[in-house]
Amino acid sequence: MMFRIPLLALPLAAVLAASACDQRAAAADPRVAGPPVPEGADLVVEDTTPRITHMPMPPIVRGLYVNRWAALGAKMNQMIELAKTTEVNALVIDVKDDRGFVLYRSKVPLARQIGADTNSPMSAARVRAMLDTLRAHDIYAIARIVVAKDPLLADKRRDLAIKRRSDMQPWLDKNGKPWLDAHQRAVWQYAADLGKEAWDLGFSEVQFDYVRFPDEKRLIRESVFPLAQGRSRAQVIRDQLGFTRQQLRANGIPMTIDVFGLTATDSTDMGIGQKWEMFVDMADAVLPMNYPSHFAPGTYKIPNPNARPYATIDNAMKDVRRRTAPVKGAGRIIPWYQDFTLGPPRYGVAEVRAQMQAGYDNGYFDWVLWNPGSRYTVAALRPKSALEEGLRDLRADSVRRAAAARRADSVRRVDSTRRADSLRASPRQ
Repeated sequence: MMFRIPLLALPLAAVLAASACDQRAAAADPRVAGPPVPEGADLVVEDTTPRITHMPMPPIVRGLYVNRWAALGAKMNQMIELAKTTEVNALVIDVKDDRGFVLYRSKVPLARQIGADTNSPMSAARVRAMLDTLRAHDIYAIARIVVAKDPLLADKRRDLAIKRRSDMQPWLDKNGKPWLDAHQRAVWQYAADLGKEAWDLGFSEVQFDYVRFPDEKRLIRESVFPLAQGRSRAQVIRDQLGFTRQQLRANGIPMTIDVFGLTATDSTDMGIGQKWEMFVDMADAVLPMNYPSHFAPGTYKIPNPNARPYATIDNAMKDVRRRTAPVKGAGRIIPWYQDFTLGPPRYGVAEVRAQMQAGYDNGYFDWVLWNPGSRYTVAALRPKSALEEGLRDLRADSVRRAAAARRADSVRRVDSTRRADSLRASPRQ
């Protein structure tokens, strides 16, 4: 069903109050018939305007990705049931997917102009019912919004697309699709506007994905970026994330970002503009996509990282901690884990839980599972009691790490004192 959300809606109390003022004016005018309003009488009008409440980010986040079609169909009910009966307490729902389509009819002008909200949009009533249901069951609702991979916008607004060096026409990826140019401020403004709208509807967090350039080596050779102005790709992404975060922060909206899993290990920007130290402090939480199948053979000296999920995630999370520690104001780390099969072995309970355990062993008790079809290994999910267990483990781990930091600091101070004493005791030349 297609519908239009009114751009402006007066609160019911305001409408009734205005009506009451009209009644007073009418009563004071002898030419207007109607019952008089006693002088000095107060009219008390109950404000029945619906109030949108937002959940704070849970102390431990354990979530599932819900694609747009799953959200629109009966599978959404299955996702809610899983969150009601297992340790899952968050759902990451596609609000704008990587084809550029928005989940529901939008008030954002650009979305309306390009028809982003016309592909089987969710009805207003269903959006309200879905978010109310999630809130009633303490399920944290996260709005996923894809930023740079938006072929719909890139085709409709070619001025915002990456251009080929040869003819200044839109550059096309290996699938023949155009990408938005991450240098373009309007691209990020569109994402921010959709994020604010999702918040106003009742989502409790806005998560941006594809905050990067395309991951194809030929991009640099074939394309031109007139707005770079001497900046590196990593600096551009940092600048744009800062702009977007400032807009959301002004409205009190938590902002999180998805990034490549290998960014915590690779010391470069990987050609996509994602360099760990340059984005990890640009969001309230950073979600590295740590899918073992996406790590090249030989990474961490593991011949087939996909076949050794525990070892792969163990190494990846150690790099995450090492690279994050020196960065002031770094966001919370919530890793994505793999619940799909891409090459041998077939992923099931053992493989999914191995990733989780590797995270726990490194002090990371949050996770979100990714399956592109939103089909999950239910048996890998523990009961609700696992959340309380996780909280206890998180507190214990924090105490251990604080004690270790104090010991290390004490050793450094003693060593510094010894060096100073040694210098004072040495004879002058």
